[in-house]
Order: sequence, then C-alpha cells, then structure tokens
Amino acid sequence: MPDWTQFGQLLDFCAVYYTTQLVRCAAFSFVLIGLVMLLRKKFFSKQVFLKGMLWALFLVIPFLGKLKLFYENKVVLRATWQITAGIMSWLWVDRIYMTGILASAICIFGKRLRLRKVAARMEKVVFENIHIYVTDMNITPFTAGLLKPKIVLPKMMVDSYGRDELKIIIQHEQTHIRLGHLWCGFAWDILRCLLWINPFLIIFQKYFRADMEDICDRVCIQNSKKTAYEYALVLLKSLKLLHFKQENVPPVVTYAGEKEFADMKRRVEQIAGFRPYREKRCMAMTAAAFLLVVAALMAVHMHSYGCSNESRDIMVGKYDGKNEIVSCDTKALSRMISYDDQYVYVDRAAFEDFLEENEAKGDICIAFGGFYKLPGLGGAAEICFYESDSKDAIVQIPYESIKGNWYFKVLKML
Repeated sequence: MPDWTQFGQLLDFCAVYYTTQLVRCAAFSFVLIGLVMLLRKKFFSKQVFLKGMLWALFLVIPFLGKLKLFYENKVVLRATWQITAGIMSWLWVDRIYMTGILASAICIFGKRLRLRKVAARMEKVVFENIHIYVTDMNITPFTAGLLKPKIVLPKMMVDSYGRDELKIIIQHEQTHIRLGHLWCGFAWDILRCLLWINPFLIIFQKYFRADMEDICDRVCIQNSKKTAYEYALVLLKSLKLLHFKQENVPPVVTYAGEKEFADMKRRVEQIAGFRPYREKRCMAMTAAAFLLVVAALMAVHMHSYGCSNESRDIMVGKYDGKNEIVSCDTKALSRMISYDDQYVYVDRAAFEDFLEENEAKGDICIAFGGFYKLPGLGGAAEICFYESDSKDAIVQIPYESIKGNWYFKVLKML
C-alpha cells in the first residue's frame, strides 16, 4: 500500500516550493512590463521590429525564482525575506496560489480547446493548394492550433473578396504561422497562468498582440509586392464587411484580427508609414535578440540554485519527543564527526565531552549530508543514532541512506 501521507506531504511541499519561486518571478514581471512599455513608447515607437522583440525578455522571467540574489545579497534578503517567510509558513497562501494557476489554465486553455473543436467542424476548402476552413459566423479571420494550424475565414468574406484580396488575407495568417506568433501567444498565455497575480500581463496583452500584428503587416506588405495603400484597403474592406457582429461567436484566443475601429485605425496608420526594410538586417537583429535571451538564461542558470543542492551540514539533536537541537555548528561538529556512503565515524572522547558540555542526554541523533532545494526550504538529510555504549575510540555507526526512498528521489527531481 502506498503511503498517502507522503503523497500529501509532497503536494504541500510542491505548493510551497513553486509558490516561493513564482511570487518572486511575478515581482520581476511588474518591473519588466513597466520597462517594456516605457521603451516601446519613448525609444522604439517607430521601430516596429525592435518594439516587438522587447517582449522576448519575458522568456527569462519564469526562471528567476531560484536566483542566489534572494539569499546572498543582504539588501535583497532584507527586502524580500518577510514575503518568503510568509509563503513558507502559511500553507493556505500557497494552496490559493496553486489554485489560481489551475483556474487560469482551465479558463485560458479551455478556450483554446473549444476553439479548436469549433474549427474542426467547419467546412474545409482548398484555395490555391492551401487548406482553409470556412464558417458562417460573422468573425474576423484567425488561425487556430499550434502543431497543425487551421486558417479560418468567414464565408461572407470568401464570397465577397476577389482572388487577390483573399490571397492577402490568407498570406497574413500564414505569416503569423511562419513567424512563430502562435507559439509566442501560447508562451504568453502560460506566463499569464503562472504569474496570474500580475494583472498587467492581461491589461497590456493588447500591446503585445498589436506589436505582433504590426510586424506581420510589415512582412506581408514587403512579401506580397503590393503597395501599403492596396494592403490597407483590404483591411478596411474587412472592417466594413464584418462591422455587424454576430452573437454566439466563440472567443478567439489566437490572432483573430482587430475587432474595434480604434485598433484598425492604429493599424492602418502604421501601414501608412511603411517603408521597405532590409531583410538581412532584420534577420541579424532577430539573431542578436535570440542570443541575448540565451545569454540571459545562461547567466540566470549560473547564478541560481539547482534543483537539488548537496548539503554538507551536520546537526546533533536529542530525540526525546521534543526533538531539540543540541548544535548545528557544522564547522565544530565536523572535527569530531565524518561519514561516507555506509558509516558515520564519531570521535567518541571528543563527542561525549561535547554532549556533557551541552547537557545532552538520552537518545542522540546525528543528521548529516543529504540535499536541500533552497536555503531554508525543503530537502532531506541522512540520519543515525549515536551508540553511547561503544568503547571504541572511533565509533562506527551504520545507517540506511535516503537515496533509495522514492519520496526523496521525487523531491530531488522537482
């Protein structure tokens, strides 16, 4: 029979462990989203590609929770320790946070699944060797799915548009797919779930999507060989054609086009300022941005605690029902206690003098080695009991290692 108590303990530990990290990540996300919005407005307002690339910085955010900065920098430690201590102490806070992640995931990704099912039931047609899905609903064109994206167009647009106009609309959706914007949206939704306590990730999501649309428009205009004027006319025609909205339209969680006049007005104004760009230069900027993110991730990894960290600490305690700690001075204890994979070696004379000085009587336990997840948060130590009746100068105590225990194996991998 499995020990269900250990399962419960493992779930509780996961709640504390991940909430501790994610709350820190959320704190960073508040700062970063303010920085991104400032840079977009003040420095990159005319730089469409650079403005869009700023959002890639958020890829680093979920990995900041284990930074050594939180434990080794006195200023940061003083500023954040009360929050950390609260999260570690109040399990109900961690459970609420985990529930929030689950609720957000059900809401956000539930919409994606419903949309995918709706698209799968639509009429499938072929336009110039491209499979598209046609719906009677009065909606703007969009693409659903990640591994097998489905381009969806309203029937009234298919019937009303000429071949060249349809090619522009379909090319726009294909460009989103080719540029990886659907995956960018997916990553953003994951971030929204993990850091749900930051409402600005929802509030400013429209700017993230607007920047992706602007990049897509630029690429489409250049690749279509159409003028910016011709491209804008197609967008304006779709706005007029789909002006009257229909009820019971499924929520579109990937790029479904603009739904309001103000958004389309902004987009057309951006298109009006289109100038041909150098593709090689854009590719170089994209490569540089990618390398910057990779370098940032590597730097974070180098300055963060691992999934499990070897502990060399030694602690002596009294096992008398109260489990009182006698000493956790590793430096002093290591002079009289050492260990290998099978035995603990204790200098009997020195250790018994130590016990007498500390008035420690009864069952004495020695905790040593093992691993920890984060300083002060979780982990495991090997343990043995001192054999006080031994007459050997060096007391050799065998112990059963925790390495074979499934609970500690799972804990170490988390």
